[in-house]
Amino acid sequence: MKFLKKNICNIIAIIVLLILTVLGYMGYKHGLFNSIDTFRDFILSYGAWANIIFMIVQVTQIVVPIIPGGLTTIFGVVIFGPLWGFIYNYISICFGSMLVFFISRTFGKSIVLNLFGEDTFDKYKHKIRDKTYEKFFAWAILLPVAPDDFLCYLTGLSDMSFKKFSTIILLCKPPSIFLYSMGWAMGLEWIVNKI
Repeated sequence: MKFLKKNICNIIAIIVLLILTVLGYMGYKHGLFNSIDTFRDFILSYGAWANIIFMIVQVTQIVVPIIPGGLTTIFGVVIFGPLWGFIYNYISICFGSMLVFFISRTFGKSIVLNLFGEDTFDKYKHKIRDKTYEKFFAWAILLPVAPDDFLCYLTGLSDMSFKKFSTIILLCKPPSIFLYSMGWAMGLEWIVNKI
């Protein structure tokens, strides 16, 4: 009982990581991410639960980055429209990012190396020891060009508190989600109109 109380966060992190890994792998193998139509049909087949299923998929792709996050962000806007797509993306991306932080804190450097490889880790590892890392992280999350999922995992290895991390995520994510999803959605619409 003492062991359970002491390690409850670690146990939950392991269970969540395993479940999300299996879900991500199953979705990938079943071709859910091959096209917008395939993904839309899958999500909408859940009726009233479609938004919850979408958010679970979005959290899964953050924790287990086997599909491009931008793709599911665009799908959210295409399936649910600009307003609700943005809201569902925001909630799930923020939750997934915070979950990643805890997973990284629980498993340490090995999880980051296993998911992203040594080259990516070596490219950024020096930054977490830098005094300006918080500013770097905030700007990276704010702008829709940085490897966000990786940086959330990396930040779990830093000295940054969860409170500071979650504040940066909650405040800096909306502009990048908006720019990324709307930019791509408008781009897709433009392409469709040109065809």
